[in-house]
Amino acid sequence: MGHLFCIKTLRLSNNRFVGELPSQLKNCTKLTLFDLGENNLSCSIPEWLGASLPNLTILILRGNQFYGSIPPQLCHLTNVQILDLSMNNISGTIPKCLNLTVLAQKGNSSRIIQNSYSAKLGEVGYTWNYEEEASLTWKGVRSKYKSTLGLVKSIDLSSNKLTGEIPSEITDLVGLVSLNLSRNQLTGQIPPRIGMLQELDFLDLSRNQINGRIPNSLSRIDRIGYLDLSENDLSGKIPIGTQLQSFGPSSYGGNPLLCGLPLLRTCDEEEAGPGQTVLVNQQDDKDGLITQGFYISLGLGFPVGFFVALFYSTGHADIHTSISGLVSQIDYT
Repeated sequence: MGHLFCIKTLRLSNNRFVGELPSQLKNCTKLTLFDLGENNLSCSIPEWLGASLPNLTILILRGNQFYGSIPPQLCHLTNVQILDLSMNNISGTIPKCLNLTVLAQKGNSSRIIQNSYSAKLGEVGYTWNYEEEASLTWKGVRSKYKSTLGLVKSIDLSSNKLTGEIPSEITDLVGLVSLNLSRNQLTGQIPPRIGMLQELDFLDLSRNQINGRIPNSLSRIDRIGYLDLSENDLSGKIPIGTQLQSFGPSSYGGNPLLCGLPLLRTCDEEEAGPGQTVLVNQQDDKDGLITQGFYISLGLGFPVGFFVALFYSTGHADIHTSISGLVSQIDYT
């Protein structure tokens, strides 16, 4: 297979392949789609995937037994728009050298990914075009994409053993539509500039050990249709934004120190943070204008007004007796 120098598409998914990837495949330098998903391959991710296959647009290693760290050579895949390394045993940190040019560009994608191949029959040459397709997991559902594959820009590193912080450089990939880092051992905070990813429709950071506050910039991603930050160590108030409050409590569950809508737990001033407004629980008082102070002033205003009227109607002589009888009946609770 290493002598198929002109091959562009290689799908070997959903088989029972074991062992390592043969290094001779690095000679297939024109590969644009390489799908090895759902096998039982067991080795470290070869460096030559990034160093020798510069034209890769789609790389799928999902559902194998790959181990070791993500080689920095994968950062050389400047044309990649779908990188799926999920459900392996990959450890180490997420590389900071995410120089993935296509993912760093907004839009400018055709709906399809098209390739062609040529053949000569006798003296006549023929060229055939074909559309690429790939099987991807989107919002928990496995589907095949073909007619819209070109619009999918995705990084999926979920269900591995990755550690360390989410690199801030990932926020430079402004063309990302889907980012899944769930089910790892990531720590640190969500990058403050996460709001730069304005194209995001899917964000899953659940089941890690991420701490700190949810960045306010996240509330400015208007297109996000799926969000899961559950089962982390997040704290403080959930930023106010149309999208963030539209998700159910399950999107934020498993963070005991998190507060604010849509969670039932309200925030105190310290949790709300500087510049944040504390929402008082008004389950008992439907009208926010009717406060405890209103009831206190009402309770005091009635007897004071009554005393004034009584003073002018009965005169000074009888006022002491009247007041004494009335005070004995006032309930200050």
